[in-house]
Amino acid sequence: MQYLYYLANASLTMRVVEYLHAHPQLGAQFVTVIHRIDGWVVRIKLRHTLDPQQAGDFRAFLNELGIPYEADARLQMVLWSLEIGQSPIEVMRRYQVAIVSHGLPDSQEIEAFRSQFVRGLGYCPETLA
Repeated sequence: MQYLYYLANASLTMRVVEYLHAHPQLGAQFVTVIHRIDGWVVRIKLRHTLDPQQAGDFRAFLNELGIPYEADARLQMVLWSLEIGQSPIEVMRRYQVAIVSHGLPDSQEIEAFRSQFVRGLGYCPETLA
Protein backbone atom coordinates (compact mmCIF):
# COMPACT_ATOMS: atom_id res chain seq x y z
CA MET A 1 0.00 0.00 0.00
CA GLN A 2 1.35 3.43 -0.86
CA TYR A 3 0.43 7.08 -0.54
CA LEU A 4 1.70 9.93 -2.70
CA TYR A 5 1.06 13.46 -1.49
CA TYR A 6 1.98 17.03 -2.35
CA LEU A 7 2.77 19.26 0.65
CA ALA A 8 3.26 23.02 0.57
CA ASN A 9 6.27 23.39 2.88
CA ALA A 10 8.98 21.72 4.94
CA SER A 11 7.11 22.02 8.24
CA LEU A 12 4.20 19.97 6.91
CA THR A 13 6.60 17.42 5.47
CA MET A 14 8.33 17.07 8.83
CA ARG A 15 4.94 16.57 10.52
CA VAL A 16 4.28 13.58 8.25
CA VAL A 17 7.67 12.07 9.12
CA GLU A 18 7.11 12.65 12.85
CA TYR A 19 3.65 11.06 12.58
CA LEU A 20 5.17 7.95 11.03
CA HIS A 21 7.71 7.78 13.88
CA ALA A 22 4.90 8.09 16.43
CA HIS A 23 2.82 5.37 14.72
CA PRO A 24 5.18 2.46 13.97
CA GLN A 25 2.15 0.14 13.70
CA LEU A 26 1.54 1.67 10.25
CA GLY A 27 4.61 -0.26 9.08
CA ALA A 28 6.36 2.24 6.82
CA GLN A 29 8.63 0.27 4.50
CA PHE A 30 10.16 3.46 3.14
CA VAL A 31 9.41 7.14 2.71
CA THR A 32 10.65 9.22 -0.20
CA VAL A 33 10.80 13.00 0.20
CA ILE A 34 11.38 15.14 -2.90
CA HIS A 35 11.71 18.91 -2.91
CA ARG A 36 10.29 20.76 -5.89
CA ILE A 37 10.35 24.48 -6.57
CA ASP A 38 6.67 24.81 -5.64
CA GLY A 39 6.52 22.35 -2.73
CA TRP A 40 7.27 18.81 -1.59
CA VAL A 41 6.26 15.37 -2.82
CA VAL A 42 6.14 12.59 -0.24
CA ARG A 43 5.69 8.93 -1.09
CA ILE A 44 4.95 6.56 1.76
CA LYS A 45 5.12 2.85 1.05
CA LEU A 46 3.73 0.56 3.75
CA ARG A 47 4.72 -3.05 4.34
CA HIS A 48 1.11 -4.23 4.52
CA THR A 49 -2.44 -3.13 3.83
CA LEU A 50 -4.03 -1.17 6.66
CA ASP A 51 -7.40 -2.11 8.07
CA PRO A 52 -10.19 0.26 6.94
CA GLN A 53 -10.14 2.29 10.16
CA GLN A 54 -6.33 2.78 10.11
CA ALA A 55 -6.38 3.60 6.40
CA GLY A 56 -9.15 6.16 6.86
CA ASP A 57 -7.39 7.79 9.82
CA PHE A 58 -4.07 7.93 7.99
CA ARG A 59 -5.64 9.33 4.82
CA ALA A 60 -7.51 11.95 6.88
CA PHE A 61 -4.24 13.01 8.51
CA LEU A 62 -2.50 13.30 5.13
CA ASN A 63 -5.44 15.20 3.63
CA GLU A 64 -5.24 17.77 6.44
CA LEU A 65 -1.64 18.53 5.50
CA GLY A 66 -1.58 18.14 1.74
CA ILE A 67 -3.31 16.83 -1.35
CA PRO A 68 -3.08 13.48 -3.13
CA TYR A 69 -0.56 13.77 -5.94
CA GLU A 70 -0.51 12.22 -9.39
CA ALA A 71 3.08 11.71 -10.53
CA ASP A 72 4.00 12.55 -14.10
CA ALA A 73 6.04 10.03 -16.12
CA ARG A 74 9.40 11.53 -15.06
CA LEU A 75 8.56 11.43 -11.36
CA GLN A 76 7.20 7.88 -11.73
CA MET A 77 10.60 6.87 -13.12
CA VAL A 78 12.33 8.59 -10.19
CA LEU A 79 10.17 6.74 -7.66
CA TRP A 80 10.54 3.42 -9.46
CA SER A 81 14.34 3.80 -9.70
CA LEU A 82 14.55 4.42 -5.96
CA GLU A 83 12.26 1.50 -5.17
CA ILE A 84 14.39 -0.98 -7.11
CA GLY A 85 17.43 0.13 -5.15
CA GLN A 86 19.23 2.66 -7.30
CA SER A 87 21.26 5.20 -5.38
CA PRO A 88 19.46 8.48 -4.64
CA ILE A 89 22.50 10.40 -5.89
CA GLU A 90 22.48 8.50 -9.18
CA VAL A 91 18.73 9.11 -9.57
CA MET A 92 19.12 12.83 -8.77
CA ARG A 93 21.80 13.19 -11.44
CA ARG A 94 19.86 11.28 -14.07
CA TYR A 95 16.49 12.99 -13.53
CA GLN A 96 17.61 16.38 -12.15
CA VAL A 97 15.40 16.13 -9.07
CA ALA A 98 16.14 16.97 -5.40
CA ILE A 99 15.69 13.80 -3.37
CA VAL A 100 15.88 14.93 0.24
CA SER A 101 15.31 11.55 1.86
CA HIS A 102 14.63 7.96 0.87
CA GLY A 103 14.33 5.01 3.23
CA LEU A 104 13.28 5.15 6.84
CA PRO A 105 11.62 8.48 7.61
CA ASP A 106 14.16 10.98 8.90
CA SER A 107 13.24 14.55 9.84
CA GLN A 108 16.94 15.39 10.38
CA GLU A 109 17.61 14.99 6.65
CA ILE A 110 14.75 17.37 5.85
CA GLU A 111 16.02 19.91 8.39
CA ALA A 112 19.59 19.66 7.05
CA PHE A 113 18.37 20.17 3.47
CA ARG A 114 16.28 23.14 4.55
CA SER A 115 19.16 24.76 6.46
CA GLN A 116 21.65 24.34 3.62
CA PHE A 117 19.20 25.63 1.02
CA VAL A 118 18.28 28.70 3.09
CA ARG A 119 21.94 29.40 3.89
CA GLY A 120 22.78 29.23 0.17
CA LEU A 121 19.94 31.56 -0.82
CA GLY A 122 20.28 33.97 2.07
CA TYR A 123 16.51 33.92 2.71
CA CYS A 124 13.80 31.36 3.39
CA PRO A 125 11.35 30.72 0.54
CA GLU A 126 7.79 29.79 1.49
CA THR A 127 8.27 26.11 0.59
CA LEU A 128 11.10 25.79 3.11
CA ALA A 129 9.22 27.36 6.03
